[in-house]
Amino acid sequence: MNFSRSKKIFLQLFCLFFAIQGKTNAQQLISYVDPFIGTGGHGHTYPGATVPFGMVQLSPDNGTSGWDWCSGYNYSDTVIAGFSHMHLSGTGIGDWADISVLPLTQIVSGKEEMYKIGFSHANEKARPGFYSVKLNNGVQVSLTATERCGLHKYEFPQGDLSVIRFDLGFRINGDHPTDTYIRQVNDSTIVGYRFSSGWARVQRVYFAARTSAPIKKIEATNTSDKVAKAQLIFDGGKTILMKVGLSSVDEQNALLALNEIGDWNFDNVSQKAAAKWEKELEKVKIETSDEHLKRVFYTAFYHTCMAPVLYSDADGTYKNVNGNVTKMASGQRYTVYSLWDTFRALNPLMSVTQPDRYGDILNTMLAFYDENGLLPVWDLNTYETNTMTGYHAIPVLADAVLKNWPGVDAERVYKAMQKSAYQSIRGIPDYIKYGFLPQDKEASSASITLEYAYDDWCIAQVALRLGKKDDYNLFMKRSQSYIHLFDKSTGFIRAKNSDGQFVSPFDPYYSEHNGRRAAYTEGNAWQHSFFVPQDIRGLAKLHGGNDKLGQKLDSLFSVTSNVTGENASADISGMIGQYAHGNEPSHHIAYMYDFIGQPWKTQNIVRLIMDSLYHDAPDGYSGNEDCGQMSAWAVWSIVGLYPANPASGRYVFGSPLVDNAVITVKGNKQFTIKVKNNSRENKYIQSVVLNGKKYDKVYVDHADLMKGGMLEFTMGKEPNKKFGTEASQWP
Repeated sequence: MNFSRSKKIFLQLFCLFFAIQGKTNAQQLISYVDPFIGTGGHGHTYPGATVPFGMVQLSPDNGTSGWDWCSGYNYSDTVIAGFSHMHLSGTGIGDWADISVLPLTQIVSGKEEMYKIGFSHANEKARPGFYSVKLNNGVQVSLTATERCGLHKYEFPQGDLSVIRFDLGFRINGDHPTDTYIRQVNDSTIVGYRFSSGWARVQRVYFAARTSAPIKKIEATNTSDKVAKAQLIFDGGKTILMKVGLSSVDEQNALLALNEIGDWNFDNVSQKAAAKWEKELEKVKIETSDEHLKRVFYTAFYHTCMAPVLYSDADGTYKNVNGNVTKMASGQRYTVYSLWDTFRALNPLMSVTQPDRYGDILNTMLAFYDENGLLPVWDLNTYETNTMTGYHAIPVLADAVLKNWPGVDAERVYKAMQKSAYQSIRGIPDYIKYGFLPQDKEASSASITLEYAYDDWCIAQVALRLGKKDDYNLFMKRSQSYIHLFDKSTGFIRAKNSDGQFVSPFDPYYSEHNGRRAAYTEGNAWQHSFFVPQDIRGLAKLHGGNDKLGQKLDSLFSVTSNVTGENASADISGMIGQYAHGNEPSHHIAYMYDFIGQPWKTQNIVRLIMDSLYHDAPDGYSGNEDCGQMSAWAVWSIVGLYPANPASGRYVFGSPLVDNAVITVKGNKQFTIKVKNNSRENKYIQSVVLNGKKYDKVYVDHADLMKGGMLEFTMGKEPNKKFGTEASQWP
């Protein structure tokens, strides 16, 4: 072999080695995800196996009822009562935990209401698409999943029996079964269903389960209250794998869902699940020497892909709340829409990170409208739970129309918006009659008025886009309804009765959770009086100018954190003064300084929130994670941006914590955020360059981000009070 050829081969091998090494390194983003973050405290997340937006969320349940077990699991617990296939991530109300399975080494009484087995966190592991635990009965449990099928691996200890128990009566919090059924198909397959009522009053889940070894015997029990239980008995000491497919339609479609897993290669299925997560995480690549920050960021990014979740089968069919089997015109149907939370940051994030999936998520809301007569408020299993206030499908759809989202019919959207704006429930007739919602007509009237006003502003922008000038003027007038509730003497938004008088006595620290005296939803006057994202400078005028509003904001972050009231909302958490990051109404507030010429204050507060209220521990969230919203705030803020007005298409600047971030957008374009002189001390923006040119604005447009390009921040220890102080530079 001549030298030049040897040199050429060596160089090829050298390049190949580094190409492989680079690919290996790229695939390590999932190693920064810790699914246990959020499972402690009030985070309400689950640690189990799922794929991005998957129908199956295969995760352990402690069998404990209580607010901090809304996902079925809390890190403080020490027992497991089952591994069920459906879970809610970060919600403030519990439900699901459908199709519960538990491996046993003995047959238990069919009348046993709940059987629990101890475990230790030392024997527990979780990563994206995978969960495992060794139970105290000696069974090693491993779980993974595809979109509609869960895969269990049970390594039983040597003994006389190996048992897999199905308990369709298993429930968490208020959920209860209304009808259940289990039927054996052959020596390795069972099918059935669980109908239940809980947060969603109508729920139907069909399942099919197939085992890798023949079932020796089935001990089946159908109790008097129609709760089906079955114990699948195998020869002892075996390793049993089991696939469980789900469907909302029928048992046959559940059997078809089993085909998503072609063989019994557990590691292969787990690796494919990991690859799907890796693909999601690669959409935003950050560079920082702070390993803690990487774990916080990528776990947060992971949590932004947990909801909404698939509801339709592979062919697009699903059974809706009315019992009708139907099909989306195109694409898939989703459910779990925590819109009071997610419209603020998660949905705008999806408009950047989910170019292929987001159209189906948006059109699902329109399908919900077709089936139920109104856009969703909080859709669970296609049932309207009517949880929380406002009609916040509107800012999500308005944002999509204003961003010209493909496949979304703007006229159809506008028609649906009008139905929400003129519905006959939820206090809207009185809101229209009085120009605000009176407290003597509806509780939480102050915050409801603020939220309707914002939603109406969003409708106005769509009306303007469609050339409906009269409607634009009408809804812009409605969007000013917050003005009627501003009390100049206190500087707060206050509830009024229908006689036009403020409700007295007034205590801005007072909170009442869901009570008749509550003027604010899950909060008090301090948190809610700043929710005017559509007209921040209008709010400033009411306060007496930008400086006066700035002083009020300063007070929010510096006053006592005490909350008064015997039934104060537990959602008021993550306190900095009266700023409550643990609940969503506060999430835009730190960024309001950008709108009034004081951006250095935003930069300071954003760093304080990130440093003090996000951690890489089980209690790493300061409140309910809420289907991705708490995490979306972190994802945006860590890279230095935030959609303070979620339907404006503008992302205002905070204080980036990373040295570099590369956001891959539609068309495989890249928008790079480069941060010079970044450090814990250097939290203030000194200057900005966009695509090589000096940039004085304190925001970047969605359109510019989606084109790809380079946004460069130069940071320093002291505030640059000349940057972003001119009105022409504000969002």
